[in-house]
Amino acid sequence: MNISRLNAIIAFSAGVATMFTACSHEKTLSGNSTSRYDLMVNPMIGTDFTGNTYPGAQVPFGMVQLSPDNGLPGWDRIAGYFYPDSTIAGFSHTHLSGTGAGDLYDISFMPVTLPPVEDEAPLGVHSRFSHSTEKASAGYYRVILDDYNIEVELTASERTGFQRYTFPGGPAAVILNLSKAMNWDATVDTRIEVVDSVTVVGYRFSDGWARDQRVYFASRFSRPFDSVRLDSVLISSPDPTNNPAEKRPRYAVDAVFEYNIEPGEQLVIATALSGVSVDGAMANLKAEVGIDYAPDFDTALAAAQSKWNDALGRIDVKSSDAEAKEIFYTALYHSMLAPTLYDDVDGSYYGPDKKVHTADGWHNYSTFSLWDTFRASMPLFTIIEPERVNDMVKSFLAFYDQNGRLPVWNMWGGETDMMIGYHSVPVIADAYLKGIGDFDVEKALEAALATSNMDSYRGIGDFKRMGYIPYDVHDPYNGEHGNWSLSRTLEYAYDDYCIARMAERMGHSDVASQYYDRARNYVNLFDTVSGFMVPRDSKGRFQPGFDPDEYTPHICESNGWHYLWSVQHDIDGLMALLGGRDSMEKRLDAMFDYTIEDNSGLPIFSTGMIGQYAHGNEPSHHVPYLYNYVGTPSKTQHRVAQIRLELYNATPAGICGNDDTGQISAWYVLSALGFYPVDPASGIYEIGTPLFPEMTVNMPSGKILHIKAPGVDSDHIYVKSVTVNGSPLDKSYITHEQLMSGGDIVFEMSDTPQPAWWKL
Repeated sequence: MNISRLNAIIAFSAGVATMFTACSHEKTLSGNSTSRYDLMVNPMIGTDFTGNTYPGAQVPFGMVQLSPDNGLPGWDRIAGYFYPDSTIAGFSHTHLSGTGAGDLYDISFMPVTLPPVEDEAPLGVHSRFSHSTEKASAGYYRVILDDYNIEVELTASERTGFQRYTFPGGPAAVILNLSKAMNWDATVDTRIEVVDSVTVVGYRFSDGWARDQRVYFASRFSRPFDSVRLDSVLISSPDPTNNPAEKRPRYAVDAVFEYNIEPGEQLVIATALSGVSVDGAMANLKAEVGIDYAPDFDTALAAAQSKWNDALGRIDVKSSDAEAKEIFYTALYHSMLAPTLYDDVDGSYYGPDKKVHTADGWHNYSTFSLWDTFRASMPLFTIIEPERVNDMVKSFLAFYDQNGRLPVWNMWGGETDMMIGYHSVPVIADAYLKGIGDFDVEKALEAALATSNMDSYRGIGDFKRMGYIPYDVHDPYNGEHGNWSLSRTLEYAYDDYCIARMAERMGHSDVASQYYDRARNYVNLFDTVSGFMVPRDSKGRFQPGFDPDEYTPHICESNGWHYLWSVQHDIDGLMALLGGRDSMEKRLDAMFDYTIEDNSGLPIFSTGMIGQYAHGNEPSHHVPYLYNYVGTPSKTQHRVAQIRLELYNATPAGICGNDDTGQISAWYVLSALGFYPVDPASGIYEIGTPLFPEMTVNMPSGKILHIKAPGVDSDHIYVKSVTVNGSPLDKSYITHEQLMSGGDIVFEMSDTPQPAWWKL
């Protein structure tokens, strides 16, 4: 079945803002690079407004995200930290970057001088702080706790967080808080065991968005504590059995490590995590701290900076615009905070079947926000991190073995069932079709087919039987959110297209034919009267009085304008439904130009608005590039440049919506390079407009891609022509194979809109 123009035309084969200065540590880095990409990163970007990012320390894709917590719950504090706040109540080792729901905040330490400043719950022990004493860069965070005059510095390795406290002198303490929980998180059980005068181990079990989460830890102090006190704290979380007869008072254990400190004396604490056991945490500590477990902060910091320098250096930007480079490298940094490593140094990890498994010869990953990241983050990784993509696909297949279906939105070994679709499928298909990795392809197809045929799960049975999901059928998985029926129909159609392409390449023509047919189900929701995708009920009737401006329970975090375009796999088919090229162009113009009179009632996820385009949420992200399909690429270039300029900046409010584990950031990275994957599993990238005059992509294979746009600036955003290795590009897109082959892509820029450089 020819479902998009793709199948007819291609078969591809296998720094820093003035107020928010970055850390100025100039440690020696390993490797040959002399550029300090890590210092071009400003982790404060996204910590205000709705970005929901954290400013703390992490290495690329690391298990540990060591960052300050303001101490209060709330949607603005989902990442633990909100820039307008003025308190810090601890430094915990796990966080989520840019999500719309809050969890984790595990294994929290807080240094104090005695007596500590304490307030009523939920704030508890805390300190005031000033942004003037904060410094942050990739892999490093520093702040002064004003109430105690204690300097706190943070860095991290893959599984270990390092804290360095510099004290003013006198009686002091370090509080290890395992009882406190915020937002969706609830403490269930804790344990602290003092092994010796410098070593403590234990665990924190919790329940919430991360279901039955288990975090084990091992901490090593750089000097013996003078005394330690273990406190039993009453907690209000329910018994995990959820049996009312079993409800009873529950207690958690916290610890207070006391010191008599000399002025200027420093204390370093290294804390390793494991999802498996205390022994696993101890092994991680030994592997990442050293055989004598002596925590050396400066050595750990230099290693973290080196890892970031190597990772960020995959893309080298040449520009005199320091602020633009800061925004770019911060976006690249944010794109690499997740997915997160989820195995011990011996490969052990705790699976969704509540058993311990071993990743043999690969690394297990978790924290997959796939409804968001299948669009740009994962395709970006196929270019700059293909080795990790291979391991991520293997992680999906292991999850399938242990859970019976591919992950939807998993973290710490469990499924959250957040959001919709089975968007691990496009990631798998993309990797296979691009020739990435050595994962079991037949097993991958089996997992995709099994997941797509779970008839009792989220309307899949209705989707198969009726060709759409009816809006009047209750979905127990979504509860108060309604059934998001329209969105599910369109997203299942896209995922099924990915299965079809994969099966076709593998020679399973019968499967391909079946799934190409399923991929056409999007047509069943198109209403020729309104010209929008409209929900239908179980009797086949379109929803009466449908208003595309309205945010309804039938559309996932969006409205009818946004989801009209969620047919990434068959834009030509959608164009035909809309009445042809001219009609589609007019509808795109209306999308960007139409603004409702009163925006005050917009939901919290509708941010970064340009007309009805919502860049702060993911379903709109490919829409600016659709002008290429109607032959007016100058309009794509105009909108892409506008989004980059207006909706990203180098301040704490510099991300226009939830970063969603890096998706909004990955959009910026790819769009700055000058291209974007409208259909993420297609292997083609639609041409947009490059941001910098010269960019170099250093492929892991050793090949180098040079992207040049002489004369590009805020006025010269329009593309007159494109050449690839000296040959004129006669299409609106470039292929993955062309990118990975290296060489030169040269954009000829203009300050006036230009016609299409290819034949329509």
